[in-house]
Amino acid sequence: MALTGRRLTLDEFLELPEESPALEYLDGVVVPKVSPKMFHGQMQYTFAESVNLYARPRRLALAFTETRATFGGWSPVPDVGVYRWANLPRRPDGKLLTDSRTPWDIAVEIVSPDQSRAEIEDKCRWYCANGVEIALLLDPDREDAVRFGADGSRIALRNEDCIDLESVVPGLELTPATLFAALYPD
Repeated sequence: MALTGRRLTLDEFLELPEESPALEYLDGVVVPKVSPKMFHGQMQYTFAESVNLYARPRRLALAFTETRATFGGWSPVPDVGVYRWANLPRRPDGKLLTDSRTPWDIAVEIVSPDQSRAEIEDKCRWYCANGVEIALLLDPDREDAVRFGADGSRIALRNEDCIDLESVVPGLELTPATLFAALYPD
């Protein structure tokens, strides 16, 4: 796309038609979202499914894959975004909004082979500095996770370490081992 790497205003960016894979607006620049590979798509699905199967019936939270939210001067498309039930962007009739300007409560980014882990960590820190309570980096190659908190914390997690999502999805128990097990179908 000719606009990739160009500087636009946020309003100019939001006027563009949606593309697949999605474009993101990060720090004033149009950036193409990396097209998901098989392991990437499986990780997205597994995380979102884990949240939705547990949290939706309890009306605690709802997870979305590859869905844009515009806030903090950016318009990112995290691999998975989670809203607490009370924070779901809705119309007055209760139906979900088409476009959200509400920061996610949890934003998840999955490292792809051609992405810089440092850039993904910076993006996770940006999320937390701009209203996201928890940002997670999931790295399928290393089979580890990093949890960033709005309080500035950074916690590296492996194997059976608990991924603490309690403040957003109370009672949900996830570990890196559980998530990465999806990469090894029986």
